[in-house]
Amino acid sequence: MIKSRFYYFFVFLSIIILGILSRKISFIPLWIGDFLYAVMIYFLVRIILPFKKAFSIFFLSLLICYGIEFLQLYQSEWIVEIRKTLFGRYVLGQGFLWSDILAYTFGAFSAFILEQIALNFFNRKSV
Repeated sequence: MIKSRFYYFFVFLSIIILGILSRKISFIPLWIGDFLYAVMIYFLVRIILPFKKAFSIFFLSLLICYGIEFLQLYQSEWIVEIRKTLFGRYVLGQGFLWSDILAYTFGAFSAFILEQIALNFFNRKSV
């Protein structure tokens, strides 16, 4: 379990770096950042709940991403002030977009599929 959490944490940190870079490089489409955000959330949930089934992780990560996106519709003064900070902008986002929902769906699904492929590959290798 510790070993798998370590690998998931390494992937998690790598995705954060890629996500930040995707916002700094102008020719990368903005949806890539949202895609990577969902991948990052998937692996964060996997770190926290390592024994849950992959589909449960997929579903929970989608709920978190969708929840954060729909929270962007809430525009109270205190949360707008938080969103003005760098951390608030990266974690809570700026404004609701349906395209973000689509990017989150593809991101979480891609993480789910890639994890299944990787686990099958490493399980075959260790046999």
